[in-house]
Amino acid sequence: MNSMSEVLPNKVMVPEEVPLVPSLSLDDDERELLLENIRANLDLMGATLIAHYYVDKDIQDLAEETGGFVGDSLEMARFGRDCESDKLIIAGVRFMGETAKILSPEKSIFMPTLDAECSLDIGCPPDEFERFVRLNKDRTVVVYANTSAKVKALADWVVTSSCALEIVSALRDSGEKILWAPDQHLGRYIQKETCADMLLWRGACVVHEEFKAKGLKDLMKIYPDAAVLVHPESPDSVIELADVVGSTSAIIKGASSLPNDQFIVATDRGIFHRLLKDNPSKRFIEAPTGGNGATCRSCAHCPWMAMNELRKVNRILEDPDHRNRNEIKIDTALVGAARKPLDRMLSFSA
Repeated sequence: MNSMSEVLPNKVMVPEEVPLVPSLSLDDDERELLLENIRANLDLMGATLIAHYYVDKDIQDLAEETGGFVGDSLEMARFGRDCESDKLIIAGVRFMGETAKILSPEKSIFMPTLDAECSLDIGCPPDEFERFVRLNKDRTVVVYANTSAKVKALADWVVTSSCALEIVSALRDSGEKILWAPDQHLGRYIQKETCADMLLWRGACVVHEEFKAKGLKDLMKIYPDAAVLVHPESPDSVIELADVVGSTSAIIKGASSLPNDQFIVATDRGIFHRLLKDNPSKRFIEAPTGGNGATCRSCAHCPWMAMNELRKVNRILEDPDHRNRNEIKIDTALVGAARKPLDRMLSFSA
């Protein structure tokens, strides 16, 4: 018999707990100077810039222009491991930098700021999670990549939204019961799709948690011909309205492959840069996160992703003290334990 339980107190951050990041605007001359400096300094330092789809569009473009990479967390992990550079600058959130270090301990991994956290990571403290694991020793531990190195070290498998369905399906076929952490919405979606026996940690993404089904339905009435693209970290009621449910890469693929000219997108608005770049003739509309009816608005941008700014990327390259303060460092023993479930994921998804 399939089962799904939630056994711990709510680990969802509420908007009041999320840090407000002041917007630091750049005039055109300052922006161009920063871009020029970063291009030159990446080459001088022999560093490679790797960026997530949710960060500033200029950083995404810089990564691609300079021989780096832009992708989802699975693709970033694989590229960072396989690229020849021994210095990586990871523009994203902390767990992405930690993942790069775990997979490439011999490389120097820097981030524009180590303050760029993730609500899923924060909501899954290693000590509490370890107790949860000990109470459920009969289950295979599967954790989302959006977790700390210490939590990964407690896992049998690490997954991303790109490969979670396939990995859990394979584990179900082997008769294994799953302990899942930390995103409850993604966990429920996977359980529904695979019918696996899953015990869930009750975390949620501070961005995707805010999407509202009622507002989305109202928006669908305004744009009846629009396809709906939804990230599976969103609540069940939002996922049920989707034409495509999947990772950032799946959303990008769906926008290109579907014949629709209009799309309503329920994920971080940072992805719109790639969507428009790949599909300049199509229209993309942000799914609502607040308000009612026609007044629905969207605030769908991760405040920690927003901390990745051109100024901070430039400081990593020009200021050795800033670079040292924002280097990812992980205990060697922890690296070894955390790498095993990551390697399983990458081998499975190869």
